[in-house]
Amino acid sequence: MVKKIMFTGGGSAGHVTVNLALIPRFQAEGWTVEYIGSHTGIEKELVANVPGVNYYGIATGKLRRYMDWNNVKDPFRVVKGVFQAYRIIERSAPDIIFSKGGFVSVPVVLGAKLNRVPVIIHESDLTPGLANRIAIPFATKVCTTFSDTDRHLPAGKVHYVGPIIREALNRGSLARGRAWTGLTNDRPVLLVMGGSLGSHKINLAVREALPNLLERYQILHLCGKGQTDDAVKAPGYIQVAYIQDELPDVLAMTDLVVSRAGANSIFEFLHLRKPMLLIPLTKAQSRGDQILNAESFHKAGFSDVLQEESLTAEKLIARIDRLYDDRQTYIRQMETGAPHTDALANVVDLIKRVASQS
Repeated sequence: MVKKIMFTGGGSAGHVTVNLALIPRFQAEGWTVEYIGSHTGIEKELVANVPGVNYYGIATGKLRRYMDWNNVKDPFRVVKGVFQAYRIIERSAPDIIFSKGGFVSVPVVLGAKLNRVPVIIHESDLTPGLANRIAIPFATKVCTTFSDTDRHLPAGKVHYVGPIIREALNRGSLARGRAWTGLTNDRPVLLVMGGSLGSHKINLAVREALPNLLERYQILHLCGKGQTDDAVKAPGYIQVAYIQDELPDVLAMTDLVVSRAGANSIFEFLHLRKPMLLIPLTKAQSRGDQILNAESFHKAGFSDVLQEESLTAEKLIARIDRLYDDRQTYIRQMETGAPHTDALANVVDLIKRVASQS
């Protein structure tokens, strides 16, 4: 009998990448794969590129950390989303649902509970986000990326699996990366990533520091949607909003990274042994999860950290130069200290086990 799995998660690329890593595994074994996300979120765009996946859009909302009229309207959207997810799950009758988090996942997990469909949640960060905290009581199991996350979760539900790494990252080609970007081998390549939604402050600091940085590095700058600046042009500097399929090749040619501290991304950099300077989202912009992620990596010797409140063009230049000068130390520490788990296989096995019991 053909098994069916339904995925959910969205709002940012970090809430989709783990699902994208898992989907091919289940398709290869003949499972039917479906996805519930929002009508307009980045998850719809990313999943649209995956053949053979039925996508369903539902209403969703979020809890903002600032005053906004949508804070009044969004609870009603969430309730609507629960009813929509309930009906979709009832008609589709999946054997199991895998949730990566983000606010779109909350109605789906609730709809699954009402349909008595088991749910496995994946938590990437050191501490669970609000959406997952709401959803965890209704879940069957919770997979964690950091071994320390179990302190924040019900003991009977926790499964430490380690970081899930997309298999495509291991197939990156330096030659293809150079061909796609036009960058050469005469200077090291610096990759700047502000997350899928971008970072205005990081973008400004990089552009201000550009004349100095280009003396030593070539730069591929992932600016975020709508944040490229056509007025900024220089040899050895490339800016794009966001990349997906080209990322493995880009990382293959990258010598060092400046990035936010989303868990999925930084574990991928760790897996590929890329020295990284992390600039986590501030507590004013988030719940502080990236600060904890960055502190954990810094303590382990995997990265340097620069808080956004201290970010200036001058400090950015100095910290990038120091990172490059010390790159071999970081690479050695990553080689000896990185977790050695086959997280992808661990999660696939857990999903199969739970699905077989449903």
